[in-house]
Amino acid sequence: MKQKKALISTLAMTVLLSISSFAQENINREILPVVPPEPATYSELDARNTKPSPRFELKAPKDAPNVVIILIDDLGLGATSAFGGPIKTPTMDKLASNGLRYNNFNTTALCSPTRMAIKTGRNHHTANTGSIMESSTAYPGNTGSLPMSVAPLAEMLRLNGYSTAAFGKWHETAAWETSVSGPFTRWPTYQGFDKFYGFIGGETDQWAPLIYDGLKKVNPPKMENYHFTTDMTNQSINWVKAQQSMTPDKPFFVYFATGAVHAPHHVSKEWSDKYKGQFDKGWDKVREETTKNMKAKGIIPSNTNLADKPKDIKDWNKLTKNERRLFARQAEVFAGFVEMTDYEIGRIVDAIEEIGELDNTLFIFIAGDNATSAEGGMVGMYNEMTYFNGVEEKVEDLLPLMDDWGLENTFPHMAAGWAVAFDAPYKWTKQVASDLGGTKTGMIIHYPDGVEGKNEMRTQFTHAIDIAPTVLEVAGLPEPKVVNGVPQTPIEGTSMVYSFNDANAAERHTIQYFEMFGNRALYHNGWYARTIHRAPWEVSNLPPLEDDVWDLYNTREDFSLTNNLASKYPEKLEEMKSLFMWQAEKYHVLPIDDRVIIRMNAEVAGRPDIMAGRTSLTLYEGMEGMMENTFINIKNKSFSITADLNIPNKDVTGSILCQGGRFGGWSLYTKDGKPEFTYNFLGLDRYVIASDEKLTEGKVTVKLDFIYDGDGAGKGGMAKLYVNGKMVKEGRVDKTQSNIFSADETADVGLDNQTPVALGIGYGPEETKFTGKINKVVVEIK
Repeated sequence: MKQKKALISTLAMTVLLSISSFAQENINREILPVVPPEPATYSELDARNTKPSPRFELKAPKDAPNVVIILIDDLGLGATSAFGGPIKTPTMDKLASNGLRYNNFNTTALCSPTRMAIKTGRNHHTANTGSIMESSTAYPGNTGSLPMSVAPLAEMLRLNGYSTAAFGKWHETAAWETSVSGPFTRWPTYQGFDKFYGFIGGETDQWAPLIYDGLKKVNPPKMENYHFTTDMTNQSINWVKAQQSMTPDKPFFVYFATGAVHAPHHVSKEWSDKYKGQFDKGWDKVREETTKNMKAKGIIPSNTNLADKPKDIKDWNKLTKNERRLFARQAEVFAGFVEMTDYEIGRIVDAIEEIGELDNTLFIFIAGDNATSAEGGMVGMYNEMTYFNGVEEKVEDLLPLMDDWGLENTFPHMAAGWAVAFDAPYKWTKQVASDLGGTKTGMIIHYPDGVEGKNEMRTQFTHAIDIAPTVLEVAGLPEPKVVNGVPQTPIEGTSMVYSFNDANAAERHTIQYFEMFGNRALYHNGWYARTIHRAPWEVSNLPPLEDDVWDLYNTREDFSLTNNLASKYPEKLEEMKSLFMWQAEKYHVLPIDDRVIIRMNAEVAGRPDIMAGRTSLTLYEGMEGMMENTFINIKNKSFSITADLNIPNKDVTGSILCQGGRFGGWSLYTKDGKPEFTYNFLGLDRYVIASDEKLTEGKVTVKLDFIYDGDGAGKGGMAKLYVNGKMVKEGRVDKTQSNIFSADETADVGLDNQTPVALGIGYGPEETKFTGKINKVVVEIK
């Protein structure tokens, strides 16, 4: 009898194993999470007389490769040596020489929208990301809130058996969802990533970054010559090695998105000095040489013309000697930043090769989420925040900072002429979605196990929305129809796999709209219609949208858009304009909003604001890392700060409440026992109101009253400092920041994170920590 039971049990086990194996290969992956098989039922009373069914464990499809998406920030087609540019990128060169270059890969012309397009496979307006998060509006297509019906690639892979991790820049979370109150559904670890280490906003100080590990804000590790790009690379290498050590049969997906080379252009002299003198020839010569080199290397067609510069960009030979000195140094720093970034990416490539996974890893290297940025204006910037506050920097003010350009005491950007040069052979730059110079960036596919050719060029039109479907096809996964119970909007991109092993394959992505801040275009079967509505440096006094003039180009004969065919083929142009309007209506591009800086104000833009309608905010000790979009807005108005303190001794020191940092902000603090207030105007001017008397021990109330002058934005005011109701000092603040304090520095109670607003109380959260007791701080706006 026992033998019979054992035989039955063995047979049953064999059948169950067969069923489990069959189920693994035949599961329905179009509905995620995958529905597991029904559990077995048993009639046996005693567990010792039977064996459990095999556990159903979802695995990635057999032979599914690892996937690594590398995304560099703000880098144009004509910058890197891999695509014929003047900046050395040996890692890119190596991957391209063993893989494929794509010279017709396009982005949306701006960071958040491109990132959403990459991560979802849908157009950026479908993902409600018509612009960056901080300029979202109330209109569909621009709300900044990724719909649940637009599931990200990382979630698709995670629910199909991949380990997933993201490192570096995010910039995909709605601006009002970045506080401790969340919701966190649009943070990386709720968007399909098991691991996240990086920053949430659009840029960060590379020397003193705002870092999150998952949902927790963390301080940068203490290391010699700290730089965030090195730090995020260390983190990614450690994660990949650990993941493969623990689960070598489980593929990984890494999204490695550097903050580099977005401003601030932070890099040590070790890197920037490599380019000493190499840009003294100027941007005009660099453009010419780059275009010539691109032709010689077969990156662009031999008949490509170099497009004219924008009229606002001066000829290099007409600049003054000081202008040429300054601008050449800016380019040296930018080039060093690019090469350093390439080096760090090389470290993760080497680490994957070291563990034997390089051939089985699909590398998608996107050298620019958009083209090189011209947001540095005509002369560049010591502090990029001046751009967002409408303050024009002058050459004579920047010359004394040349030697420190790129170091900790600068937050720099370069002159727009270099953006045009590094976007050769085109005319325009980042933000200009209606020029291929703004949208086209270098892209490399490296996948030895799946790509036969080496050092080959692919010329088919491709777009950021093509990345997700490409990854799904390579991994052997279907497009999901339902994710986490929500029916999905179909993927709008086209897989590029058809082109991997066929250079002459017919183009499959045949129509694509472009739109950003009024600049708009349409690509269709080689034809390209566009209108230039505004330059990146133009933020006001724009022409009416209906007055815009459209051009027409045949990109298959005119790679760099230099032969306008609008007058020759007017009917074709009208057809293309009609197609644009059809696409614009279909994908929620309409109505078009060409406002730029003003949309940073949530009240003007009409997006949610957790501080909307609030006239006061009560804060407590331990509240730190509050991003600007989730803190009460004290700009362009009168306000007061009232701090209820306990003072343990007469030498109490440290930050009570601050917002911003070294490059702009304000701080109420004590130094050597005396209360002080500093208003730091863009790092250019500091206004300090300091008491002459120390605080007494015990319970103390310190208050700062700021009476705004009014009559417009960015005006000055009077600052009055009180202790226990008695005014102890007053002083004039001549000017204030009208739009933004910082893209990454935060508001903090009891310390000053990252770089300090005020001088003399230390650097970083440990040194600036308030040595007394903060019971509460109340901020009121008048």
